[in-house]
Amino acid sequence: QVQLVESGGGLVQAGGSLRLSCAASGRTFSSYAMGWFRQAPGKEREFVATITWSGGSTSYADSVKGRFTISRDKAKNTLYLQMNSLKPEDTAVYYCNARPYGLGSEAGYWGQGTQVTVSS
Repeated sequence: QVQLVESGGGLVQAGGSLRLSCAASGRTFSSYAMGWFRQAPGKEREFVATITWSGGSTSYADSVKGRFTISRDKAKNTLYLQMNSLKPEDTAVYYCNARPYGLGSEAGYWGQGTQVTVSS
């Protein structure tokens, strides 16, 4: 059974940095895309960034481009999200997602989420 466990969230001041981690287990992910999504209070969950596990191709939401970096460590089966220049509007619960190529994120697996709070 696939398990995704996020960590690294917390409280940070605007302009600060955090690195989120997502430990993945339960299968090989060579044919998967991994991603980060977030959900702020009262809002729908939104895409943040994605990376192909095999080739490392990345894509970002416009709102985080240039500030966030997604990466993965194949040896550790871990996905990362480096978040710099954080803004109060980045406050949300951040979720890790793993989906087979060709399917949407809702068809994949989700972690339990980790809270990120950015104070002004």
